Amino acid sequence: MSDTFSIKIDIPSDNDGFVLLQCPLCGAFFKVKADDYEDEGVLELYCPECGLCADSYFTEDVIKLAMAMAKNLAVDLINNEMKKFERSFKGKGISFKADKSAKREYEQPIYATIDALDIKYFECCKKEAKIKPLLKICGYYCPFCGVKYFEN
Repeated sequence: MSDTFSIKIDIPSDNDGFVLLQCPLCGAFFKVKADDYEDEGVLELYCPECGLCADSYFTEDVIKLAMAMAKNLAVDLINNEMKKFERSFKGKGISFKADKSAKREYEQPIYATIDALDIKYFECCKKEAKIKPLLKICGYYCPFCGVKYFEN
């Protein structure tokens, strides 16, 4: 049995190729292109609303799905081990019965939601992101380098 496990979660993009992200610090939603998010040249992402960097911008839906998938992986491993115990003790004078299997948790699919965001081109990084229209009035930060923008 391996000590390392990996779970792959596909985060859907919208029709324009943007994936939904959420700042864990201020709760703001924004979108960046999937290619830009996975680009190793982008070292950090900045929240367009508060301008701060965070370790992760996964939405609650992604986190809930990851937790459900991890729990289901653990449940499957436990159930398989219990079945192995049952088979190993069979006919050896000791009785062991794995009656009930632990229940798996529902894995809610992720949908590309929140369409009320406008595409904004960031001249500093030559990249696009989707941000709240209200931010154009009060100012916003480039998600790729953190430069503050104000529109006239």
